[in-house]
Amino acid sequence: MIWQLLSLGTIGNSASKAITAVENGWGVSIAHYDMRFLKPLDEALLHSVAQKFNKVITIEDGVISGGFGSAVLEFFADNGYSLSVKRLGLPDRFIEHGTQAELYHEIGLDAEGISVSINDFLSA
Repeated sequence: MIWQLLSLGTIGNSASKAITAVENGWGVSIAHYDMRFLKPLDEALLHSVAQKFNKVITIEDGVISGGFGSAVLEFFADNGYSLSVKRLGLPDRFIEHGTQAELYHEIGLDAEGISVSINDFLSA
């Protein structure tokens, strides 16, 4: 079975590491596309994704609410696609100060946290 992960921004590097770990553990294949731009969305790619996959994860290093994942969900809804989508990104709350590595770990956006989220989503 093949699943899809769409990333936006440098968080795609951590997503790639997480994908490798999950693929080795599950024996599955996860397609990964770096969307490169939020605006305009690559609609041709999103149509292709919606027609090929039933589970999609979006990941961004921006706030989840109103961000990239929301735009992807809006696109799917506007075009009549019914997919299971999980959005990963920054929570809409204050984050304590720390190094980037510490903060990404705290909110589950490091490779380890992304792996856990992917595993949880795939097993659901």
